[in-house]
Amino acid sequence: MSRQLATFVLDGAHYGVDVLHVQEALRSQVRTPVPVAPPGIAGLVNLRGQVVLTVDLRVRLGLEPLAADAEPMMVVVQVDGEPVSLLVDEIGDVIDVEDSQFETPPDTLDGGLRDVVVGAYKLDRGLLLALDVDAATAA
Repeated sequence: MSRQLATFVLDGAHYGVDVLHVQEALRSQVRTPVPVAPPGIAGLVNLRGQVVLTVDLRVRLGLEPLAADAEPMMVVVQVDGEPVSLLVDEIGDVIDVEDSQFETPPDTLDGGLRDVVVGAYKLDRGLLLALDVDAATAA
């Protein structure tokens, strides 16, 4: 069986989320900070009149912050019927993957990633890590 994944890049690694969860992909928007928010909550953005929580996936995954002169991109996903914006380094393509390409996460996967990556797809050009958007956006 095949499925479509929307892909993006974080710190050189390729990730994918099921396109059924993706609302849109955009340039980063001005964010309003949220006082006393847990690490990884980058603020709130206004998307066409709708207030959307923004999660910095670099922080969530324990990666180094994006360079100060680099502008992140946003992948807006649906979580429990509500939009949540994920900050990523770059937006990729929508690709088709087969279940036969899927492998469960290896035991050597870092703890921060283990919580949010459900597995990896073996592609001709490398691995595509399958992200669990519910776990990645949990505070």
